[in-house]
Amino acid sequence: MSANLFDLTGRRALVTGSSQGIGLALAKGLAQAGASVVLNGRDAAKLGVAAAQIPEAQTLAFDATDHDAVRAAIDNFELSGGPIDILVNNAGMQFRTPLEDFPAEAFERLLQTNVASVFHVGQAVARHMIKRGRGKIINIASVQTALARPGIAPYTATKGAVGNLTKGMATDWAKHGLQCNAIAPGYFDTPLNAALVADPAFTGWLEKRTPAGRWGKVEELVGACVFLASDASSFVNGHILYVDGGITASI
Repeated sequence: MSANLFDLTGRRALVTGSSQGIGLALAKGLAQAGASVVLNGRDAAKLGVAAAQIPEAQTLAFDATDHDAVRAAIDNFELSGGPIDILVNNAGMQFRTPLEDFPAEAFERLLQTNVASVFHVGQAVARHMIKRGRGKIINIASVQTALARPGIAPYTATKGAVGNLTKGMATDWAKHGLQCNAIAPGYFDTPLNAALVADPAFTGWLEKRTPAGRWGKVEELVGACVFLASDASSFVNGHILYVDGGITASI
């Protein structure tokens, strides 16, 4: 198989929530595969620091939970900056507490950040992709798309929604030449998981529970992202690709 199938030269990728963690790692990986990358987040200063790590990276600051702001930012960028060929919907948050004590306002924030942002940005970008008859949308799901753990039930609900929204995007937009898929990471050493990484009891549990026996490294998500962003996945649609060291394959 030709390596050209994975070449992203000449394509532009927007990655939401990309000032750190998984989003920044994916942006770096897409750039290494030849793509021009556009970093997104709400904090312009943090985006600038992240962009300095990627040659010729651009930044586009907007709140992914604000429908009108998203639409305006995407439309203006398409007009002045050029087409967005690849979208990675990575913006997300976590909140941990027992379900019976879970604050309603935290639940609403999770819904807006983890689910509504995928809809807002996905729709805004897809409207332009549909006109061109091509495009790649990659949503970041989770092992919690399929599994649950104590203390994160609302998060689990949001990631289940991301999985089904991905299928819905593919069902509506495949006929327009778009491929819409999701990556479902397992447990990765990221700022979002810093408290768990620092907890010896949790790390011990994870090492026993995961067939690979360890935390994932964010760089190990890059191959899946490049595959789904490239011509190599031209007939892959509505798929959830678990990158989890085997955790969803075992009991």
